[in-house]
Amino acid sequence: MSFVSPIRRKGLALTAALMLGAAPGVLAAATPADTLVIAQKFDDIVSIDPAEAFEFSGSDMLNNIYDTLIEIDPATGHLTPGLAESWSVDADGLTYRFKIRSGETFHSGNPVTAEAAAWSIQRAVKLNKTPAFILTQFGFTPENVAEKVRAEGDTVILVTDKPFAPTFVYNCLTANIASAVDKDLVLANEKDGDLGYEWMKSNSAGSGAYKLVSYKPSEAYLLEARGPYWRGEAGLKRVFVRFVPEPAAQRLLVEKGDVDLARNLSTVDYEGIASNQDLKAIDDLAGYIFYVSANQKKEIFQNPKVLEAIRYLIDYEGMANSFLKGEFIPHQAFLPRGYLGALEETPYSLNVEKAKSLLAEAGVGPFTTTISVRNSQDRVEMATALQATFAQAGITLEIKQGTGAEVLGDYRARNHDLTLQSWGPDYPDPHTNAATFAYNPDNSDEAKLGGLLAWRNAYEPGEVQKLAEAAVVELDEAKRIELYHQAQRLHRDTSPFFPMFQSMKRSAARANVQNFYSGGTVDSAAYWLVTK
Repeated sequence: MSFVSPIRRKGLALTAALMLGAAPGVLAAATPADTLVIAQKFDDIVSIDPAEAFEFSGSDMLNNIYDTLIEIDPATGHLTPGLAESWSVDADGLTYRFKIRSGETFHSGNPVTAEAAAWSIQRAVKLNKTPAFILTQFGFTPENVAEKVRAEGDTVILVTDKPFAPTFVYNCLTANIASAVDKDLVLANEKDGDLGYEWMKSNSAGSGAYKLVSYKPSEAYLLEARGPYWRGEAGLKRVFVRFVPEPAAQRLLVEKGDVDLARNLSTVDYEGIASNQDLKAIDDLAGYIFYVSANQKKEIFQNPKVLEAIRYLIDYEGMANSFLKGEFIPHQAFLPRGYLGALEETPYSLNVEKAKSLLAEAGVGPFTTTISVRNSQDRVEMATALQATFAQAGITLEIKQGTGAEVLGDYRARNHDLTLQSWGPDYPDPHTNAATFAYNPDNSDEAKLGGLLAWRNAYEPGEVQKLAEAAVVELDEAKRIELYHQAQRLHRDTSPFFPMFQSMKRSAARANVQNFYSGGTVDSAAYWLVTK
């Protein structure tokens, strides 16, 4: 009889339980030494095909299953070689070349080739699912992508329709939609010319640190280390993610040691772990900006003095240090910290007397306006705090609560006065936010550009838009950063937007968990670094 260690036996039982379809709740307590067990809410996942996946939970999974030509270094947040060991752009500013590492394989054993990497981008463009715009903004279409993105030997050739800032192109290529997929495996599962779309919604074909063993939507998924890997072998053999939607349940599981990591704790639960020596808090910045904006279809918000007064009627520090309890940090620019060109300066603070003086200069007496807010606790509390400070300057702020769909519908239709909203970047480049906060090519109601935040607020960016447009094509990175600095300062000081906070990613882990990286503002979770 062969001997199986207790730790190994637990690992086998864990795998068997999932593969047999056991509900997460019946799995044994105490996690195996070679397995990272995570409690997480991940019912936002609609597909695990990198050509379609565009949700945070799915991005965490795919970041560990797939590789891209260029990666983001988890330690620094900077660009680093991925499947491409080197890259360059020709003098024409249009033609990019990515030299593929030799000897790398997909999980199937098929070789990672320039042809497979180029085909993966072609496939994403042809399928044209939600995140496809990240690639199509470079001029790729289903009709021309086979010509614009192609393989020559061990090199992927990518040709854009006009010169862009190289960092813009490179940053976009770190997004999940640019992942290399196993062409031969995907096409072997193609049905009716769908490029493997139906199969890929619940299966994987990657080359990353982990391969997918089992995935049950809104229940659990299991990843297993592939073994040798160009980034370094994964620290743990398995990653098992349990669907646990309730923050209180997540906290209980991590406190008992049934899971190693809880990803979605509430502020109350998060504070509750502080005195537990067996646990530790892990904080990383997230990309979400929380802001108030004013509809400039309303005459009063066309007055720059009124807009400036509002900036001095927001108690940024007071909210962050009281009911928000570290869940957000004050932030006053449209780019999140962590992004290329982001500003960290916060020149505005609560100053009621300054606001009163500005309103007097504007010739504006006491007035009443409405702020539309989603009916979630943190947002309503923010609105209530604004109501109190606005009142001190003679502004009656009526709070109009609604569901997310109701508030967003009014916002997109330009039917609000003030609104409290949040915005998360779509890809890890500053243009993702600049293109919506600072771009409005047609301010007419008939344009119906509801996808642009500037249009929703009837804001004509003028010089700010010119700076943003110059930045996205600036070849020199230092000059590009300075253009974004200028754009953000002008936007912050003159626009009808009032950025207030940047959100945090807050996790709780057992004390023995080391090197967990949740992704920060520009990346996703990196499980292969974790040890315990």
